[in-house]
Amino acid sequence: MIAKLKQLLASERQAISPQEKAKHLNLAAVSLLLEVVYADETLSDEELHLLPSLLTTTLSLAPGEVDELIATAQANHKDATSLYEFTTEINQQFSLAEKQQLILAMWKLAYADGHLCRYEDQIVRRTADLLHLKHSELIQMRNAAINQLP
Repeated sequence: MIAKLKQLLASERQAISPQEKAKHLNLAAVSLLLEVVYADETLSDEELHLLPSLLTTTLSLAPGEVDELIATAQANHKDATSLYEFTTEINQQFSLAEKQQLILAMWKLAYADGHLCRYEDQIVRRTADLLHLKHSELIQMRNAAINQLP
């Protein structure tokens, strides 16, 4: 996955459309969310059902786009070696509020199955660090996710 993202980012330096740029950026965000889903090595039904709705609200995507991005990210998941490749692009393009919303979505996925696995916690914390968010912002997003639990 990293190789494909590097290729996509390299092609971005060439003339690509704004739609393709947005797709690459969304793919990076979806990939980070999938890292949380796969962190505990179990794919729960709650996570599977929550992921598409989080993408439509967090990234303002249409359902058809969501399905395509999830399929692409899942197909490339095994090649992922670093969160840095995803967060670099996001740092360049996302506002602070968008980064916070992404972390909130990651926390929601982490808590979707009713408990927080230490690996899920680590992924979210490392991502927040790579996105240059303050610890207080990370905790604020975690508390918001907990408060929104059913």
